Amino acid sequence: MRRLLLLVLLISLLTVRVSAMDITAPPAPPDAQELMPMETESFADGLWTVIKSAIANFAPDLKTAAGSCLSLICIVILASILNSVPGCSKKVIRLVSTLALGTVFVGQANTMIELCASTVKQISDYGMLLLPVMTTALAAQGGTSGATALYAGTTIFNSLLSSLIAKLLVPLVYVFLALSIANSATGEDLLKKLRDFIKWLMTWGLKIILYVFTGYMSITGVITGTADAAAVKAAKLTISGAVPVVGGILSDASEAVIIGAGVMKNAVGVYGLLAVVAIWITPFLQIGSIYLLLKLTAIVCSVFGVKESSDLIEDFSGAMGLLLGMTGTVSLLILISTICFMKGMG
Repeated sequence: MRRLLLLVLLISLLTVRVSAMDITAPPAPPDAQELMPMETESFADGLWTVIKSAIANFAPDLKTAAGSCLSLICIVILASILNSVPGCSKKVIRLVSTLALGTVFVGQANTMIELCASTVKQISDYGMLLLPVMTTALAAQGGTSGATALYAGTTIFNSLLSSLIAKLLVPLVYVFLALSIANSATGEDLLKKLRDFIKWLMTWGLKIILYVFTGYMSITGVITGTADAAAVKAAKLTISGAVPVVGGILSDASEAVIIGAGVMKNAVGVYGLLAVVAIWITPFLQIGSIYLLLKLTAIVCSVFGVKESSDLIEDFSGAMGLLLGMTGTVSLLILISTICFMKGMG
């Protein structure tokens, strides 16, 4: 009788419906949500959709940036003409033209700096929502130790990097621009050295964080078997040059992310990757367009023989390059971390 009752109990247990854990990625922010594809099963197709949508919404900003660069060129041309007029004080012309260049650029620079700060915060905040989901998914498949190591390390570096950018690097961009304008107006060597030191400090601040992060991910990958070697290698290639280098971020790092994500089939991870790209791509296009236009403007202005003005415009483009490096570094950190989780989930 006892055996019969146990048999009935076991059969009844088999009839109980078992539900799998429902793990979904956190939704992208509203602005990024507009760029997201309807289907996120294919990373390549989703990425192409995000890029096309971002480019379509980007066109009006390019017109504004081009107008500002044209104003800079006109100021340099006018300064060049006045320098050739007998009796005109070159020191006065240098001071006035520098102030005019700074006035034209400072408004746009402030907008781009604020855009960079808000983008870094958005990416960091989204990463803090995405990474726990990826940790849960990896732990559910038996990778508890790997999930814990990846989550702990990524969270620490994400918080450290976002705080470093918000509290130190963003204010230093303003200092860098102020020193650049002052150096252009006066030609003081001390101001030039201080400007170069500030740029070096910001560049190496980003590089050190990435060096330590990729080193940690490499060690974690050896211990837990979850790190994506291709992604880590690409990150090292990216930071082997000067940060920020737009080409390095786009070619090496993004190529590794695409390749790594292309072989993964985890829907949560693919959505998370696309969401990070959607948050990052529009600010990148906006800041990147100004960066490239200022580079071109500096080349054009160098023809007119006003060296201090063309050098100042080159400094303006350098500031935009630093902003690109900040947003690219935060994005790269979250993308590589997500791929490592996806790799651990097979």
